[in-house]
Amino acid sequence: MKNSVRAYFSEAKWLHGEYVPTMEECMYVALVSSAVPMFTIISFVGMGMIAIKEAFDWVLNGPKIVRGCSAIIRLMDDMASHKFEQERGHIASSVECYVRQNSVSKQYAYQELNKQVEKAWKDINQEFLRPTAIPMPLLTWVLNFARTGDFMYKGREDIFTNAGEVIKDNISSLFIDPVSI
Repeated sequence: MKNSVRAYFSEAKWLHGEYVPTMEECMYVALVSSAVPMFTIISFVGMGMIAIKEAFDWVLNGPKIVRGCSAIIRLMDDMASHKFEQERGHIASSVECYVRQNSVSKQYAYQELNKQVEKAWKDINQEFLRPTAIPMPLLTWVLNFARTGDFMYKGREDIFTNAGEVIKDNISSLFIDPVSI
């Protein structure tokens, strides 16, 4: 929780100081402010006895699978919502940080950030397949959280913020409409 508050405070300072961080600064803070580590710990609490003390310590040490999930959610969210957020006066997203730092177009920044998303998926897959003392259901939760982020921000649409017909149709296709065989 302290790490999340520190990250949010850094972002607040950037916003009020009209500071555009480097990509390295942006991602260092964004991996925490994405709230993935915090939600992972909170969800583990609800998973009962399977969530041993070592699992909480593991999350707090920033394992590659959690960092990968954070990167996927943050980068995909930024690509989907940065234009809307800039109109509302948010901090510079990873898109703006990349554009400014590298003097490139937004389109090029999207391509490069998508490469980082792909790398994060590779990191998650590697970590998921590597033997660990962390129980598999806990690792699966992190994987499914990354999948949720991918679902919510795929195609540069932010269906989390702008829930409507798109999310309604997707949820219906997943849980209501039968699959024809």
